[in-house]
Amino acid sequence: MDFFNESLGFLFQYPLWAVIVSMVIVATLLAFWGTPLWIWAIGGFVALWGFSAPSWLFVVYSALVLLFNIKAIRRTFLTGPLMKLLDALNFLPVISETERTAIEAGNVWVDAELFSGKPDLERLANESYPELSDDEQAFLEGPVEELCSMVDDWDVFVRKGFTDEVWDYMREHKFFGLIIPEEYGGYNFSATAHSAIIAKLASRCGPLATTVMVPNSLGPAELLMHYGTQEQKDRYLPGLATGEEMPCFALTEPTAGSDAGAMTAEGEVFKGEDGELYIRLNFEKRYITLAAISTIIGLAFKLEDPENHLGKGRDLGITCALIPSDTEGIRLGRRHDPLGVPFYNCPINGDDAVVSIDQIIGGPEQAGNGWQMLMESLGVGRGISLPAQSAGGAKVATRAIGAYAAVRRQFGINIGKFEGIEEPMARIGGFNYLMDAARRYTCAALDTGEKPAVITAIAKYNFTELGRRIVNDAMDIQGGAGISRGPRNIFAHQYTALPIAITVEGANILARSLMIFGQGAIRCHPYAYDEIDALTRGDVKAFDNVFWKHIGHIVRNTARAFLLSVTRGAISSSPVDGAASAYYKKLSWASASFAFLADVALGSYGGGLKIKEKISGRFADILSWMYLATTTLRRYDAEGQHEEDRIFFEWAMQYAFAQIQEAFDAIYREIQVPGLSWLFRGPIALWSRMNRIGTMPADALGHRVAQAMQKPGRQRDRLTDGIYLPEDKNQAMGRYDYALQALADAEAVYKKIYKATKKKELPKTQPRFVIDEALEKGIISSDEAELIREAENARLDLVEVDEFTLEEYQNQTPAPPLKTTGKV
Repeated sequence: MDFFNESLGFLFQYPLWAVIVSMVIVATLLAFWGTPLWIWAIGGFVALWGFSAPSWLFVVYSALVLLFNIKAIRRTFLTGPLMKLLDALNFLPVISETERTAIEAGNVWVDAELFSGKPDLERLANESYPELSDDEQAFLEGPVEELCSMVDDWDVFVRKGFTDEVWDYMREHKFFGLIIPEEYGGYNFSATAHSAIIAKLASRCGPLATTVMVPNSLGPAELLMHYGTQEQKDRYLPGLATGEEMPCFALTEPTAGSDAGAMTAEGEVFKGEDGELYIRLNFEKRYITLAAISTIIGLAFKLEDPENHLGKGRDLGITCALIPSDTEGIRLGRRHDPLGVPFYNCPINGDDAVVSIDQIIGGPEQAGNGWQMLMESLGVGRGISLPAQSAGGAKVATRAIGAYAAVRRQFGINIGKFEGIEEPMARIGGFNYLMDAARRYTCAALDTGEKPAVITAIAKYNFTELGRRIVNDAMDIQGGAGISRGPRNIFAHQYTALPIAITVEGANILARSLMIFGQGAIRCHPYAYDEIDALTRGDVKAFDNVFWKHIGHIVRNTARAFLLSVTRGAISSSPVDGAASAYYKKLSWASASFAFLADVALGSYGGGLKIKEKISGRFADILSWMYLATTTLRRYDAEGQHEEDRIFFEWAMQYAFAQIQEAFDAIYREIQVPGLSWLFRGPIALWSRMNRIGTMPADALGHRVAQAMQKPGRQRDRLTDGIYLPEDKNQAMGRYDYALQALADAEAVYKKIYKATKKKELPKTQPRFVIDEALEKGIISSDEAELIREAENARLDLVEVDEFTLEEYQNQTPAPPLKTTGKV
């Protein structure tokens, strides 16, 4: 008893609460700063001395310090046994070769910063944000503008394709050689320019954008540039640049969609009678864009070498080869009908088709490396084409719906003044600002040589999902005008085509639940992949080095998540001043909380996390919206923090953090932590709901966004820059712009009529019915009467929808120009 009293007596010299609070505060601060372990050790000795601890406690503490700090001792008594336990429990996920290749494809970029829990905000705020070069800008304003003027979206859908003139123009101006180096006859444009071109084409005609983007994305040109032999480059790239060679890439099969590794297409190496090596191919592919008109097929298949001619064994794995489409045994020419959208999407089959072994992309040495080629190429392409299409559509919606809401009148006022209309309008405008920011930021990374597979998956998934939301909102606002197809309709074909974008290049369900976080958790986490690799190899030394760093990482992020939550990010420092500053601090808070929870999930589910797709999807949402918030912050600062853009910026940022909060709430509600689920589902979840990192934008802010969209001028032009704007007021978008400007020009006249109506000098009715009376009474001048007539005619013309005779409807021919029935 004396020993007990003597040993613990030092604690009773101080109030127990003071000892505990002091230790917690010091430990939390040390963890927050990421203090090295040896400083912790010294701090512990100082604490023991300061509290007059007994000698035996010093001895015990010293033993623990040696155990954790001397690596040889730690590996023997801690790490080694721990590895055996984890291996016996199958705790860490088993990674197949195809998964390993997918995870290792490309590199990590700012996604690793966001995953770290302690992002380098200075870096995030200063990533490249380039402009187009003079040559790229000239191409956008010249050939791209001209091509858009040659194509009418309705006509393309009616004829189910382009005219020969359009095809010839695309070939002549090398639209299929955007990414091909100049030495081979292409343009060697940047990813930023490639994206801008696709966005502008998409603003005019979806099938036009698809036709141009596919040869410049995943296809023979992309694969040849990175992996082809010099002979293959010299032979094929010049023809691909000029369109003399029309490429397609055959990957998807009836039983191998998102799971491309399940493909059954097979090739067998054999020696011909001439002594040369050949490949006999048998395959059935589908959903292959441009296949029916292709001259060269990029084909993915599983290669076998039964007689080991290549010296690599029998089963070589997925291989990519170039197959001339006129090869005997190749069957093409048929088409699928993807929701009636008229681009070439086709099946393609091969029965005992024979090609030289030299047709393997990169030559025989690259046999079996096709999966790596595909993962790296897809990892880049996902960040350009489909995001650009969606961004172009967002700009079209922002411009057109802003005009429509200002022009269309119901119940005596413009529908843009109804709160029910303002709400979806704010989403359209806010998403547009955010999406163009992310497009520029992502492409800038690709232009600097980054290949961030997780980031491009984030871009593909979120852009297409936001694009779907925007088009749904636009259709809801337009009502009957939105569902009536014809030359006047801007959104019906976008609405029809959006499920295609959702489905291709990795279906969105897969992208969210598996690729963004499932692979991202391993790829972007600073330690997880190295731990799995070391455990798989049984390397105690390597595992020891990384595992204890991981423990320190968890301790640091626990402290950071706690302190940043308590202070609402205030203790973080922002790299910029102004309106963006508070959001950068919130980003630190979100990152720390995300990293902490990610490690909780990894520790709780182990290898089973990759099949917990609902939880993975919510983590993916947080990572996605942290990235989208980062890009929006960069845009606002890079463009000079325009005060007139602030409402769009604020709306986008508030929406982003609201989505992060929603995902956190869902994780806390569902996460299973052995022995501690009650803590996360109870007190922590309650604190998170009380201390929210974000809430949805206020109605007042949404009102300001919606009203700004309805005003012609510099801001509207800047927010929708880069889309095709026809000058002809009889074309769909031209009609919208003309009507909006006509009403703006007549605004003062409308005010005169309104005041006269209030004074009962004019009857209360639509302005167009009192023009003559207002003129007779001298309320408006003859010039003003002409101005308001022109505005009212433009209004009536805008709200009309296309109509067809029975014969026109049955034959799907364009309607003649519609004459406004209520001309004033």
